[in-house]
Amino acid sequence: MKLKFDRAISLVAVGVITALQTAHAAPVYEIQNIQDYDLNGTLESTINGYGMFVNQQDKMVGISKGKKKLEVDDETGGAIDIEDGIPPEQLVSYSINAPIIANNFTFSADGNGASGSWIPTFDSVFGTTHPKDTDEDQPETINSINAYYYGINNNGIKVGTYTAPEQKTEFTGERNDSNQDQEYWYYREFEERGFLKTAEGTDIALVPPYTVYSKDDTDVVVGGVSVAAAINDNNLITGYATTELAKTSQTRVDNCISGETYPIDVCVQRDQYPDSNNARRILYQTRAFVWQFDGTDVTPTELPLGLESTSDSVFTAQGIGLNSEGVIAGRSHVYRNDNKDKLAFDAAYWKKDAQGDYQYHWVKMTNDQLSSVAYDINDNGILVGSYRRYIEGYLRDKFFYLDTNAEDPTFVTPNDFYEVMSDRSSRPRDINNKDQVVGFVEVTSEKEKPRMKGAFLYDKASDEFNVIDDLLVCESKGYVKDDAGKWTRNQVEVVDGDGKTLYYDSEIRIVEANSINDDGTIVGTAFIRKPSYQYDEKGNLIIGENGKPLFSLNANGQPVTAYLPRMVVLKPTTSGTACEVEETDNSGNGKYERKGAASFAWLLLLPLVWLRRRVQA
Repeated sequence: MKLKFDRAISLVAVGVITALQTAHAAPVYEIQNIQDYDLNGTLESTINGYGMFVNQQDKMVGISKGKKKLEVDDETGGAIDIEDGIPPEQLVSYSINAPIIANNFTFSADGNGASGSWIPTFDSVFGTTHPKDTDEDQPETINSINAYYYGINNNGIKVGTYTAPEQKTEFTGERNDSNQDQEYWYYREFEERGFLKTAEGTDIALVPPYTVYSKDDTDVVVGGVSVAAAINDNNLITGYATTELAKTSQTRVDNCISGETYPIDVCVQRDQYPDSNNARRILYQTRAFVWQFDGTDVTPTELPLGLESTSDSVFTAQGIGLNSEGVIAGRSHVYRNDNKDKLAFDAAYWKKDAQGDYQYHWVKMTNDQLSSVAYDINDNGILVGSYRRYIEGYLRDKFFYLDTNAEDPTFVTPNDFYEVMSDRSSRPRDINNKDQVVGFVEVTSEKEKPRMKGAFLYDKASDEFNVIDDLLVCESKGYVKDDAGKWTRNQVEVVDGDGKTLYYDSEIRIVEANSINDDGTIVGTAFIRKPSYQYDEKGNLIIGENGKPLFSLNANGQPVTAYLPRMVVLKPTTSGTACEVEETDNSGNGKYERKGAASFAWLLLLPLVWLRRRVQA
């Protein structure tokens, strides 16, 4: 009975979406950075790419993550290029006993770029090195700075965060079997600091108010945290910064000062790293901030917390988005309706009063909403965010919007697939001045399993909600016309290590939209299919007789494929129509069965980079 009910709901969803598209003629989109049915969406020598923000001049910023091991020595001592296929990602390890190696790199792209339209171009931040130029035999080329871009304004100023470079000090610990050859301990001054990069290429750090802890006659550099999340065309930046060390964390630093196991800086670094549950052991009081950049200097302003802090509890407020009037969207701890038994972490906005001072405004929630966050606000005063609540017994996030100019601002939850509130989680990322909203929504309905995600486009004026995959032309979904004029999946040809020619089907899915400008250009993340390599139990490539790596194959001898995230750029088109091809096999008959197994893990994990960094709790 449950299966029949879910199937009926799915048919209703299809009908609703079809009716909406017919009535309001939703825009048709095509991918701009597609090349031979592949996405040019990450830096050379990296695995993953994410599109973060696009301005009105078709200039965008993004992040590449996961450095490739491009060359692997075979038994003959030669180098093997593994540019095609999926190698393991070099994950960041958090250890004071090993060199700090960065895994995140910043890039920009331009619709009219000198190197080509929407080509990811490495953008060095505070001296970072292009991942393709890293040489393990030349330590000076190895990046220890992780860098992230989150925004760019029409003046060409970019904002984001970065880590301090690695420092090291002589190892003086006890020797054992695992550290006989260890020469140094490794640490850095701070873990996350906001910055801006001018159009001319100058990097300027946004130093938080609190960076040094003092006790008696000892000063300890704890670094603090700051994040630059967004910038408007008046060069006003919003984000958040730390103002004080939490009381419990002061005790941790005191123990580092009095301890004898590690040097103080190394001990603090050890506690700055996340624990096994990915939780931070050193915590700070954190407040929303704005920074005004005048072309030379930066002037910081702390925004008021949503409550009066009278205890040693750790409270947080964060600026995340802003409009041209300098109204800030974000979130803050607040006592709901001034009830101190109702502490919540809720969406908020800050607006200047008649005297020019920022005032805090709570986005009113009910007890059904456990928490909420505002991501952006446009020049019409429309704020977008999401709240968390239980729906049908499960915790879900739901996209909402709110008119901050209304006499009594009240949030509205748009319908997504159904005429009543669905249990599909959804989060917005951005809203333009035409009241178009982009973000992601769950596109499957399993109750007990993680759900796959897809990018959405919502138009407030028409109350129209679309999954962006449904708005794409066929070429942008991985289809090609055959000689008979039928759409079929594009076949990708690869040569295996045993010399066999293998094929797998192209497929592109738009899974997250992070930014939309007033022309309707969207940037975000798409997944593409790539074949996977075979590795032995030691993690080394298995090399075939022809000297090439072997692909992983399924029981039918076809390549096993996996989805990889790549930056994607989408533009409305008037020369094409939305693809209406049903997923069929390559003969055009019957249900399309994917050729080779595919990993959906990435689809289930999104969003990762954007939420973890831009909205870090």
